[in-house]
Amino acid sequence: MRKLFPDYFFITLKGMAMGAADVVPGVSGGTIAFISGIYQELIDTINKVDFSFFSSWKKNGFKIAWQQINGSFLLALLSGIALSILSLSKVITHLLETQPILVWSFFFGLVIASIFFVGKQITKFNLAAWLTFIIGTALSYYITIAEPIASPDSYFYLFISGFIAIIAMILPGVSGAFILLLMGSYAVVIGTINQFREALIGFNLQLLGQAVLKLGTFAIGAILGLKLFSKVLHWMFDNQRNATLALLTGFMLGSLNKVWPWKKVLSTRIDSHGNEVPFMEKSILPQYFEGENHLMMAIVLMVFGFLTIFILEKAAVKFAK
Repeated sequence: MRKLFPDYFFITLKGMAMGAADVVPGVSGGTIAFISGIYQELIDTINKVDFSFFSSWKKNGFKIAWQQINGSFLLALLSGIALSILSLSKVITHLLETQPILVWSFFFGLVIASIFFVGKQITKFNLAAWLTFIIGTALSYYITIAEPIASPDSYFYLFISGFIAIIAMILPGVSGAFILLLMGSYAVVIGTINQFREALIGFNLQLLGQAVLKLGTFAIGAILGLKLFSKVLHWMFDNQRNATLALLTGFMLGSLNKVWPWKKVLSTRIDSHGNEVPFMEKSILPQYFEGENHLMMAIVLMVFGFLTIFILEKAAVKFAK
């Protein structure tokens, strides 16, 4: 049981890594949670959070109620996610704009290692496990090649976007940010986050109010989707663990097409800053890439990303003792 500050400090760092991953289309915060050893605890904790917290608070006191929902873990993790989204997201966005091949190479190595890490936890590959593995792979791959749609900037659509995207964000291998892109909400959500940060810095109450209203609508949908889906995942881990792990492994395998570093742009879109960015892309071999393919450096970063998973795994085991 965690009691020391360093335990929660490392959980906050893992939350920051999850937040950074969640703002990148194609990278899953759920994958980060899984490889860092906190995925099932996260699902179990979410499943514990409900309105019974208030009755327990009234009956047993705040400290007992807080412990029952694993509140310190959740607070440390969410603090890291929020801090990352508000700060590191700008850095990652800049790197994706200036060094996309190198960034995606690191992510590719990370996901490859994650497939091995999750897959080795499957104790028996029976028919159910094989079926869920194939379904997860096919569904995840289809998401990477699906054509994004445009949508009106409405509060109802933001609510639906939050509901659906959060489900993807907690599934390893399925990118919530990419789901938002498919739904046409990515630019709106990222733009609103930037608006929120700028309003806080500039103390612009009118701009802040608009941003809070949009983010609040998105958050309500996300909380509802998270709560409902966590119960499904909780049941799956308790009753069909091998099939669930096989499904998650398939999700990550299918997502490799999205994180492949070398792409050919088929169409473009206008982002929240008014810049033209890739919209639909196709994976190609490095030798067919137009421009410098950075092949050697990309391979180095793939290996580095691959090795990072094993470092995180050993660190998670060490700090869990």
